[in-house]
Amino acid sequence: MGDVELEIAGRLQQHRTVVAWLRWALAQEERTIRDLERQAEDERRRREAARRERSWTVTASRAAEGHPVLHRGNCGLARHGFGDLLDAEGVRAAIEEYPGLEMCQICRPWHSLGTDQPPTRPGPDEIAFP
Repeated sequence: MGDVELEIAGRLQQHRTVVAWLRWALAQEERTIRDLERQAEDERRRREAARRERSWTVTASRAAEGHPVLHRGNCGLARHGFGDLLDAEGVRAAIEEYPGLEMCQICRPWHSLGTDQPPTRPGPDEIAFP
């Protein structure tokens, strides 16, 4: 091999080394981006869970003659509420709009509202028939 061929082979090897390093650096950056995206999504989920824990929602009664029911925002029974999550002011408005509003006995929203447990309504097996 002549000097020119050695010089070209050396330069070619240098460029191949740079390309290999750039591929490695790109893979590192892509991994960092995926990690940051995952962290951002985890943080968004945590914020949403915290927001739900501090909120309430209203669902329609399951019985035709029943009353709407107030739930904590994270109650599993309230997956299909009337709409958005409510803050304390929204709960006050819901109580005014639905005077017969009941409170869920599972998630017990009265604790987060700072009120006493409301009296329970008699269930079907507790109603005395004459």
